Amino acid sequence: MLTGKGLSRGETLGGMGREGRGTALRGRPLTASALAESMKSPGSIGKPSKSESSSRLSLWQGSAVGRRSSGRRSLAGGMTLQQLTYFLAAVEHGSFSAAAEALYIAQPSLSEQIRRLEHSLGVPLFVRTNRKLVLTEAGQLLLPRAQNALAAAKEAEESVRGVRTLTGGTVSFGTFSSAQHLLLGDLIAGFRDRHPQVRVRVVGLNSSEVADAVRDGTLEAGLVSLPVDDRGLDVSNAVWTCEAVYLSTDPSRVTEPLTAERLAKAPLILPEARWGNADPTRRRLLERAQKAGFTLTPAVEVESPALAIALAARGVGDTVSSLPLARCLGYMERLLSVPLDPPLHETFAFITRREAHLSPATRVLMEMVTKHLGRLGTSAQP
Repeated sequence: MLTGKGLSRGETLGGMGREGRGTALRGRPLTASALAESMKSPGSIGKPSKSESSSRLSLWQGSAVGRRSSGRRSLAGGMTLQQLTYFLAAVEHGSFSAAAEALYIAQPSLSEQIRRLEHSLGVPLFVRTNRKLVLTEAGQLLLPRAQNALAAAKEAEESVRGVRTLTGGTVSFGTFSSAQHLLLGDLIAGFRDRHPQVRVRVVGLNSSEVADAVRDGTLEAGLVSLPVDDRGLDVSNAVWTCEAVYLSTDPSRVTEPLTAERLAKAPLILPEARWGNADPTRRRLLERAQKAGFTLTPAVEVESPALAIALAARGVGDTVSSLPLARCLGYMERLLSVPLDPPLHETFAFITRREAHLSPATRVLMEMVTKHLGRLGTSAQP
């Protein structure tokens, strides 16, 4: 185990204990092995095969960053990304020989590059002993900065590669729950026709749940009904707006626009039972009732908006839903509709993590979503 000046006994470099190995000064460090593997999976760093390692070292060796040529790219002071890679490998593995073996290069080559790095910095980074390498104070200072530099270099390479081609990878996208009826079938089929090598993972959730999943990185982006909790998120301009109306089989209940008072007295069937008033539309209905001095208590709560409409079509009760969804499901021959008073319009927008770099595949999918929403019709829009 590597130790260095200023580290207590039992700690590893970067303030890591055995159980906390891999925890950096600012989050998880990008070690040399992890970089060589191109981070096979978040939180998982294993020893690469020879073929994997040679392929995943393209950032430094195949892109001319680490080539020994007069055109070699270098950082300030003449240090190169290749040298920083070798430095991190030596830190991680405890010796030059073990680091060279992990990177499938000759030890003299690795030792020479670290010597050049020390020369360009003007300070030694390691104290060489018979059994192990020990970081000097300068080496300890360089460690987190080397990790950050290589992480930034990898991100830059990935962004350029993504702009160039859509071959591989996964689109991870979330939508409001009823999108499966409105657009997902045609959307996914069209995307796969255009990009058959890109995997697609589309999750239909309540909009509040989509926001949570995008915020914690489970999903890359989402299409949600507003408003949602936008902490840590970027919210786009509205990409679609539709009117939510009162639906009933009873003609006497749809003679005029429905006020908050009449809504509070109606035999309502409301969807999103698990989320309740955290759902954007239900929250807006509740606010209307409360401002008018009434309590909104549904007679029936179900999870699916489609089920709520189906039950209303059978005369079990009445519901509030978007006209495009009711039409898509084919229930408008049995249901009568009337606007709310005042009218209620549902607004939909894209959300992404704040300042996140979106993959090209996700950007393409979002463009296709916008086009599909535009085809849903304008008769239900304000």
